[in-house]
Amino acid sequence: VQLQASGGGLVQAGGSLRLSCAASRRTFRNNGMAWFRQAPGKEREFVSGITWSSSNTYYRDSVKGRFTISRDNAKDTVYLQMNSLNPEDTAVYYCAAARNGMVPSDPNDYRYWGQGTLVTVSS
Repeated sequence: VQLQASGGGLVQAGGSLRLSCAASRRTFRNNGMAWFRQAPGKEREFVSGITWSSSNTYYRDSVKGRFTISRDNAKDTVYLQMNSLNPEDTAVYYCAAARNGMVPSDPNDYRYWGQGTLVTVSS
């Protein structure tokens, strides 16, 4: 396992969770990193991304203002702080490392994937 995602769980609507994605066996400090999610019966979608230097962050419209992505390159870890969660955020969340320092929104542009962590938001 080279990316380990954690932090998912069951939360009520309006609640918060913080996801973490830790690298092991190799560093991803020079790679753009992103979070994707996949709900049952739906395609995997881009949620948020951060460039290698943290100079740029990206969010899908539905999570802007609620989610915050960050990274600690010294710890080789990426975080996704999720606030004001609603049932539409329910999905398996995956972290991924891009092929370079940028952050594409197409999952096919990501080489390494974590195993996913389930986020369930109850109404």
